[in-house]
Order: sequence, then structure tokens, then C-alpha cells
Amino acid sequence: MTCLAGIRSFLKLWKSKPYLGLGPGHSHPCLFLTDCGLRNQQRWFSLKTMSPQNTKAVNMLAAKGRLVKKRDEDGIKQISPPSLFAAGAAKKRSEMNPPNKDHTVLLQRENTPLPTKPLSSEEWDKLKEDYTGKGNFENWIGAQMSRNHSSVDVAKSLLAWVAAKNNGIVGYNLLVMYLHICVFHKQTSEVVDVYEIMKARYKSLEPGAYTLLIRGLIHSDRWREALQLLEDIKKVLTPSVRNYDDCIQGALLHQDVNMAWNLWEELLSCNLTPMLETLKAFFDFGKDIRDDHYSSKLLDILLYLRNNHLYPGESFAHSIKTWFESIPGKQWKGQFTTIQKSGQCSGCGNTVEPIHLSPEEYDFLKEKIMMDVIDGGNQYRKTTPQELKRFESFVESCPPFDIVIDGLNVAKMFPKARESQSLLEVVSLLAKQNLQLLVLGRKHMLKQSSRWRKDEMEKVQKQAYCFFADDISEDDPFLLYATMNSGNHCRFITNDLMRDHKACLPDAKTQRLFFKWQRGHQLAIKSVFPGSHIIFQHTVDYDTVVQTTGDSWHIPYDEALVERCSYEVPTKWLCLHRRT
Repeated sequence: MTCLAGIRSFLKLWKSKPYLGLGPGHSHPCLFLTDCGLRNQQRWFSLKTMSPQNTKAVNMLAAKGRLVKKRDEDGIKQISPPSLFAAGAAKKRSEMNPPNKDHTVLLQRENTPLPTKPLSSEEWDKLKEDYTGKGNFENWIGAQMSRNHSSVDVAKSLLAWVAAKNNGIVGYNLLVMYLHICVFHKQTSEVVDVYEIMKARYKSLEPGAYTLLIRGLIHSDRWREALQLLEDIKKVLTPSVRNYDDCIQGALLHQDVNMAWNLWEELLSCNLTPMLETLKAFFDFGKDIRDDHYSSKLLDILLYLRNNHLYPGESFAHSIKTWFESIPGKQWKGQFTTIQKSGQCSGCGNTVEPIHLSPEEYDFLKEKIMMDVIDGGNQYRKTTPQELKRFESFVESCPPFDIVIDGLNVAKMFPKARESQSLLEVVSLLAKQNLQLLVLGRKHMLKQSSRWRKDEMEKVQKQAYCFFADDISEDDPFLLYATMNSGNHCRFITNDLMRDHKACLPDAKTQRLFFKWQRGHQLAIKSVFPGSHIIFQHTVDYDTVVQTTGDSWHIPYDEALVERCSYEVPTKWLCLHRRT
């Protein structure tokens, strides 16, 4: 049997054989320290007399770090890892430390060739005979074609072959496969035909089919039926962000601005985070609108980005720039730029918002961390209440610290060096600046071994306050407690990004405050060669967030080819200001 001319041929086949079946229906460590006697306590933590907190020294350390020689003693060029929170840093670090190829398993998928042109019935029969895989051939080949975005004509020939062998019936899975291909290739008329078949044959669909139909219908003159499908989804579950995104773009495509904004408000009321594509669509549409109300809503979108620490992509940033410059009579000028370490915009020269928390924000965050991370986290599973009490008493007996050091984390930053030697080098460097230091460690670090020398650890204890927890205890909650308890000036040193502890915080606002505090207080070590000069990564003085003064906007954005992890922030900015 040759390929049918069009999907409409299936309508006749379906009607000739009624089919009434339904489609698929739808660690957090807490601090605890065992209560040993005074004699044991002297072993597990040590005190030293130091000068009062040296805020000037720690600020200078955070702002400038130390100069590093361009070449080490062997004349090898030093390679400094990228900033801890800069966009693309994780990607660059992984490239600097590639996985051991000896332990890498490469999984290869069998590359089964797919038809590149419509097949006759006999050719499909032959392909099925040669099939040696498990499961149904029709569903398997359909899934492969959908994954590889085969042409509509090839997919249509598969459906024609299946229908001819099954009295005109094409199964649900194959219909969804064909629908997916039609939507991908924007074959709107075919989407409408499949919609008619599915509407006639199934009382309900699964979410994936609804999503495909909505996306396909918004480009047709029957786009409002996509809104009805959205209502059908609501009867069972909350529509996805993608469902709302497609409906909003459909409304804008067909000039129904009020509907688009209503859907936007509905999306936000469901506590869904809109897709950046949706927001970009509003700005692209706004270029041709001269309406103050619409403009006000676009500015609200920018504030939404600010309040939720969202960053537009590069294409979206261009749309924002184009919209601002299209506003008649406002004389907006945009440029893509960077922010200097001081916080000054390289474009307009203005200074962006500082990253430092206000006293009210700091007190609020400190209370939340104590409650939700330290007192309420999973750390209770690994630490005893006695150990927590011992640590709290220890911190209360010390003056406020300038820097808290995750000793085990720092010691392991130099893989080719002895742990105790690495830790001693870092502590000695900081002690020279007359800083109040706290080193947090584990008890096994005090036992003589090839990696931990007692004489070196004794030198560490002479230069810093030290607390050594049980070996099974978690380090991070101790570090957070000591740092927050010391005050807003206190920094901490670790390469741990503390994502688990951030996730313990109860709401998005608190998590954003934690990340802001973290970026302004976490010092990371850049030097990666033992014996080389140790330098600390610069802690930025400015916040990376959408911001405005009324006559200017500064918008951080993601570069198109830069892979940014969720804990990283962009390094490129869109600067917009009014020309006077």
C-alpha cells in the first residue's frame, strides 16, 4: 500500500471503525558535640590571645586578596581558577580538572538508521521483519522518529501502513508521536486534523498530548480552542508553565493583549515561575505599542526579575534594549557592558547596588539560619546535642572572629600536598594580618599520620582558635553558626557552595538573602599549586540583580554560549539610561 496523501484520509478510516476506548488518564547537619570533661575539651579545641577584631584587615583581604606571581619557581605559568560564583566558572573548573579517562565509561547507543523518505507498505513490512529489538515495533519506530524529528511525510507513511493493517485504527501512542512531529515542523493544518481525531475518539488525554495540541493550535485561526484545552487541564491538575507560555504567546500572536495579561496574572497566582520566552514575547510585542499601561506592565516584569533573582538570556536582553529605545520621546540609550570590581558600571559610570546586607536583613537571615539550618536540619542525625552545646559554649568564650575556616575543606584543596601542611600555610598567611581566626576540623586531624603531622597541627592551634568535632559530625553548620554569630564583618573560607543548607531555608526571600550574604562573605582560595603564593578570590562589592534609579536600569544577563549553574551569576550587563 502506498503512502496516503494526507492525514485527512485517516478520518474516513476512523469513522468506518468506531473505537470508543479512552486515552491514558490522566543534610543538614545540626551541631552537636559530645560533652567531654574539661580535660578532653582542652584537647579538642584551643584558645589563643589575639587583638580585637580587625575589620580593616579582613576587608582589605576580601577586596584585594594577595598578589600572585605569574610563574612559580619552576617557571610554570600559574593558572587561576575562575571566580566561584561567576557564570561559567563551574564549566571552566571542570575543564581544568578533567575526569580520569581510565575510569570513564563511554556508553554508545546503537545508531539504527531511520527512513529518510516515505516507505511503501512492503518496505515497512521488510523493516519490521528486520527488527530484532524488544517490544512493539510500531511504537519503537514511532518513538525514534519523534525523537529525531523525522519529516511529516515519513511519519505519515508509517501511520498509513499501521492503519491499513488494523482496519483503519491508529493507536494513541502513534497519534501523539505524529502530533509531536507536526508541532515541531509547524504543520498547523495537520495538527488541527489530529486534534479532530483525538477529540472524537478520546474523552480525555494525558498532559503531554494536551501540551502538544495547545502549542500546535495557537498558530491557527482556532487558537482560542487552545484556551479551552487549558481549562480542561485545570479540571484535573495545575497547568504547566509551558501551557501558560504557549497560550500567552498565542494571545499576543493574535493581538488579544488583555487575554495575554490575564493569563500572566493567572500564572503568577499559581506560584509558577514564568519562562523567559514568555517575558521576551511581551517585550517583543511592546515595540509596536504606544500605551502607558502596557509600558508600566513591562517595567513590572523587570521588577519581577529583580525580586526573584532571574536573569534574561542574551536574546531577551536585546529585546529589552530594543523596547526601551523604541519608546517615543524618552531618549533611552542602551549598551552591553560589564561592572568593575568597585561596582562602577563601565558604560555609564554609575555605581550599582552594594551586596552588603542591611542590619535588618542580617538579623532576619541570622535568625532564619539558626532556626532552619542549625536547629532544624538533618544534622541531628550525625551530631549529638551535647556536641552542639559544647560548641556553643566554646563560641561564646571567644571574641568575635574575623574569618572562620573550614579546615578539612581547605586542607584538601591542594591534592598533591600534605593536608596539615596546606592548612598551616593558609592559617599562617592570615595570622600575619592580625586576624581573629577560627579553624573548624575533625578529631582525626589531630592524630599523627602521613597526611596529618602533629607538629604542624600544633602550629595551627597556636595561631588560631580551633575546634575539632566528632569525625561523623557535619562541618558546615558549625561554620555558619560561628560566622553569623561573629557579626556581619566576619568572612568564611571554604569551596563548599552550601546548596543543601540554602535549600533548608523556608522561602525564596530567605534563600535569596542567604545567597547574597554568601557571595559577600565567602572567600575561596585560587592558588592550586602547593608551595605557590596563596591568593583569595575577590568577594564582589556589588549585587548582581536587576536594578533601577528611575533614569537608568542595569540588567545582568546570560551570554548565549555561557553555561551558568544555578548558584552562579552573570558577568555581563545591559546598561540603559536616558540621554539628557
